[in-house]
Amino acid sequence: MTDYTKIELTLNRLRGLHVKNMRDDAFAMHLDRLLKRSPEGDLIPEALRFTNTHETRGIMVIDAPGGGKSTMVKRGLTRHPAFAHNSEGKRPFIGATVPSPATLKSMAGHLLELTGYPTTSSRREVWSKWEILKERLILLETTALWIDEAQDLFCADKNQILRAIKSLMQGDSAVIVILSGTEQLADFVRSDPQVQRRFSTLYLPPVDPDADRYDIMAIVEAHCEIAGLSAPIEADLVDRLVHAARRRFGRCIEYNILAIEQALLEGADHLHMHHFAAAWALQEGDQIDRNVFLATDWWQIDPDRKKDAAMVEGRSRRRRAKV
Repeated sequence: MTDYTKIELTLNRLRGLHVKNMRDDAFAMHLDRLLKRSPEGDLIPEALRFTNTHETRGIMVIDAPGGGKSTMVKRGLTRHPAFAHNSEGKRPFIGATVPSPATLKSMAGHLLELTGYPTTSSRREVWSKWEILKERLILLETTALWIDEAQDLFCADKNQILRAIKSLMQGDSAVIVILSGTEQLADFVRSDPQVQRRFSTLYLPPVDPDADRYDIMAIVEAHCEIAGLSAPIEADLVDRLVHAARRRFGRCIEYNILAIEQALLEGADHLHMHHFAAAWALQEGDQIDRNVFLATDWWQIDPDRKKDAAMVEGRSRRRRAKV
């Protein structure tokens, strides 16, 4: 009999698992260079100051949706040795996703809530909230402030947002600002040279099925071991998986976990290609001839092509085959 409770626990464990990879090292390098070191050379939770104005610097992390940037940044901050030993009542870093509606005022209010500040009046001016936030950052000895999906914030008043971001890296309350988002975020920041020069940029490249084959397969095997399954043996699995995931690291992991879920529900003891095919059908709702894990010419399938266009093309191919 299927043990659904055990399956759920296994899947939750897999979703919370993070396998260290080169992207983690790249983010750590960007962050390390913005932190001070102790006389012994150890990194400490204090931002370096640059130029005669003693400003801090920031990091932009750019990746396509589903690439896994949010998970990477969160882990990089949580596990960083400079932030590992927190004093009570202190917040070495604060992370927030842009709220809805995405305005500077709502962002300031959300960040204040995360610092433990009582809910402020909606009538309070946005810059008043921003000044209170800076005071809270000093009180909590905050070193880094992370805003995820930051491109949504800039869609409101770009110039006002850019001024606010710049102000966070100035004065006694200056912190390391980390912005993560899509290429649109990079476009916004590049529009203001004064803001752009304050940020290093970490582009997370698309997954390459050849260069990243070992890392992807290591993750698949690690997940299978936790789930009590034998790893798949199909030679072209990684190639199909990367294509199905739109060459995005986070989606590769999501598809692997979804395939493991199908295998566990089936009661299988081995993860096979058909479990990935079932995961694709569940996630994408495509017909069999457009299933990346089943089709012979899978590399010709555009995963993001509209379903209606694909169905018309499929019917046309079948009609031509009958002639």
